[in-house]
Amino acid sequence: MISLRYHLLDVFAEEVFGGNQLAVFPEADGLSDQRMQAIARELNLSETTFVHTTETPGADCRVRIFTPAMELPMAGHPTVGTAYVLAGAGGQGDGQPRVFHLEESVGVLRVEVNFAGGEPDLIFMNQPLPRFDESPISRPDLARLLGLDEQALDPALPVEIGSAGVPFHLIPVGDRQALAAARLDQQRWAERLADSPGPHVYVFHRDPESPDTLFARMFAPAMAIPEDPATGAAAGPVAAYAVRHWPGAIERPDSATRVTIRQGIEMGRPSLIDARVEHEGDRIESVKVGGRCKPVGSGELVLPPETT
Repeated sequence: MISLRYHLLDVFAEEVFGGNQLAVFPEADGLSDQRMQAIARELNLSETTFVHTTETPGADCRVRIFTPAMELPMAGHPTVGTAYVLAGAGGQGDGQPRVFHLEESVGVLRVEVNFAGGEPDLIFMNQPLPRFDESPISRPDLARLLGLDEQALDPALPVEIGSAGVPFHLIPVGDRQALAAARLDQQRWAERLADSPGPHVYVFHRDPESPDTLFARMFAPAMAIPEDPATGAAAGPVAAYAVRHWPGAIERPDSATRVTIRQGIEMGRPSLIDARVEHEGDRIESVKVGGRCKPVGSGELVLPPETT
């Protein structure tokens, strides 16, 4: 039998039992793709990460990310949570930030871990610059996909597909009531969106009382995730979307936009994501996504050796 140690975290969480759950296996060398996928399916969390040694210049390690159904090229809360575990493995911090360079399928990502009281605190990851495309699905069809009337979609904002490695349909709705009422129609999703360029559905609403805050929900049947409580991979694209489409964003004198994203409320797992975009006008120059982690526990899996 072999023993595999792992850590369990809540990522993008203000309190334990909030945010998005993550399991991190810090010593995963030798595990096959099939074994990692089976472990992720067994734990049945939104994502599970496996840390491997790497020979890529400039990278500290290689991180593989699996949902219960598939491997992802990049994801936000797994990257942030893995950096938390790696930072904690070095003992208490001296107050200075630590920078990790994590190799994922999209490339090597820079992650900065800040400390408070000697423990990892606020963590920011640099994301690839997002790409945007028009949706091939009509607004009425997208509204029906969510069980909403077309009037529930925000008439002032476009629907787009945004991706920093994982493609999301970014669908703005007009108020919090519409956001809370959204229910993904699985049959319509399978017929219209499953094979589209943006199979994952990210629904959001800009808070009129706090214009730099948005509330969001994310549905991802293709990943075997009915609803996600915190989606870092979508946070960067939607913050860049804000720069491009929210009135006044591109006129800011500091050429920087900060977007606070609150997600998971309808699931009882409230999360908080801090997204920061540097830009010249509407040209995006850098995207960072960050938040805090709460450790929940650790353990080990005891499994038979893999057969060849």
